[in-house]
Amino acid sequence: MPGLTVPESDRKKLSGYDFYREVLGSPKHVVAPMVDQSELAWRTLSRRYGAQLVYTPMINAKMYADLRHKQKREEFFNTLLGEEGGAGDRPLIIQFCANDPDQLLTSAKLLEPYCDAVDINLGCPQDIARRGHYGSFLQDEWDLIYKLINTLHRNLSIPVTAKFRVFSTVEKTVEYAKMLESAGAQILTCHGRLREQRGHNTGLADWDKIRAVKEAVSVPVFANGNVLFHGDVERLLAATGADAVMSAEGNLYNPALFSPAPQPPASDTTSAESNSSAPSTSFSASPLSLAPYSIGLHPRHASLALEYLEIVKTQRTPTPLRCVKGHLFKLLKPALSRETDLRDRLQRVRYEKPETAMWEKYEEIVRDLDERMQRDEKAVEGQPLESLVTIDSVTNLPVLPHWLAQPYVRPPQPAPAKKESVAADTNVGKRSPPEADDAQEAETSKRAKLDNGEPHIEETQREVAAIG
Repeated sequence: MPGLTVPESDRKKLSGYDFYREVLGSPKHVVAPMVDQSELAWRTLSRRYGAQLVYTPMINAKMYADLRHKQKREEFFNTLLGEEGGAGDRPLIIQFCANDPDQLLTSAKLLEPYCDAVDINLGCPQDIARRGHYGSFLQDEWDLIYKLINTLHRNLSIPVTAKFRVFSTVEKTVEYAKMLESAGAQILTCHGRLREQRGHNTGLADWDKIRAVKEAVSVPVFANGNVLFHGDVERLLAATGADAVMSAEGNLYNPALFSPAPQPPASDTTSAESNSSAPSTSFSASPLSLAPYSIGLHPRHASLALEYLEIVKTQRTPTPLRCVKGHLFKLLKPALSRETDLRDRLQRVRYEKPETAMWEKYEEIVRDLDERMQRDEKAVEGQPLESLVTIDSVTNLPVLPHWLAQPYVRPPQPAPAKKESVAADTNVGKRSPPEADDAQEAETSKRAKLDNGEPHIEETQREVAAIG
């Protein structure tokens, strides 16, 4: 099994493509590090639907290195129950944010036995990263970044990797990537957006810069940005030559993003077409099926939600309420915008013990929603699924029937006066896919602050809006 091929003590430290192939198993489909969202239960669900490599949420290295935070450390990564980093949670890469090489090394050594590599977050563009001095706000401090990577490269028994954002020019982006490689990074994940591209200014990722990075370095490159549907995965691989595609927000709205739509055998085509009352989770073979959205799997979102809740209930590792609530609001978004009473019921669920009772409340709400979705689907019984797809007049992207898992795209705001920091990239101002593609680019990143060296985790009482 990739990630657990030999005992840690007997494993030779591999690098570059040897590590990518022999330890990770040559993954093509990667789920990004996401604060409060790539927790164990979600990693398990994602693996069931085609994810071949998954990252943990970002961990604050300064906090994790402080022995006074033992309880908080177990909340970020549970080492006591044996599930996180265990046989069912591999291959796994643990991500840290840091600005001090010694603190980073101390934290990485503590979790070294539980993962296949340690990743350094060089991509977060949020204000908390500015205040905490990490993520993309280290982008201009190349000496420090080199030390962070090289310290882990020289002192860990497992590889170090890095996730970063591009600069305004191809030349500087390539020079930066080469520096990361020279410091010892064995995999580079290139998010094709600028540090300034966030929120309503997210715009599109620049695939040409990702291709330039791929062509300039000798280690594996993961491409990150603009992946909404399954068809976008192969488009991104072909356009960039990258070794794998990483998804963040796309995975949150449809954890089956990496799964192709099952096609019925040719002999069954007639019977499949006549059985129009069968549950619709994917698109049938037709000329329209060549569209990027129609060649992937789009299960009923309520079914995915119930499957996720069952994982939460049955695993021993606790899942914070804020994680579950965030996932449900994203997964069920196409329906919750219509079924506002159920949305309000989801919002009102509060923490209680035993936790099983809390999860059962969620299950009841989701089952009620599923009944309404089956009602709506029955109302269009007999119509080809493709005929139910509409095109959003603002984003010009397809909108699937509201009972199916699908990406959410935030409509762009009317363009204000151009800001100098954003004008550097010609893609800014176009429609914004929800492929935030960075652990800390979700709104939930506000709960993992580095202010004063202390993380602050607060429970959100609202739906987390997708960002591009």
